[in-house]
Amino acid sequence: MYAIIATGGKQYKVSEGDVIKVEKLGVAEGEKYTFDHVLMINDGEVKVGTPTVSGASVEASVVEEGRDKKIIVYKYKRKLGYHKKNGHRQPYTKVKIEKINA
Repeated sequence: MYAIIATGGKQYKVSEGDVIKVEKLGVAEGEKYTFDHVLMINDGEVKVGTPTVSGASVEASVVEEGRDKKIIVYKYKRKLGYHKKNGHRQPYTKVKIEKINA
């Protein structure tokens, strides 16, 4: 059994027991979180939502919150002497999928 959920502008295929990194949710470590935006569920038969599956949810517990590895953003224009170096660390929340409610 798996589901496709949408959070943080991205879509994730999840099963029970999966640990995934999503955009920061702002939930403390150890707390429960429910994803209500379920786009599809496959439990032997496929249920596709329009746009979401009604009455479906995915329960997860927050494992940790943190910041990803640094990504270097380098802008450069040749022959002009222009260059700019910048870095960015994206915050994330790591969650463990506990249960898929169909």
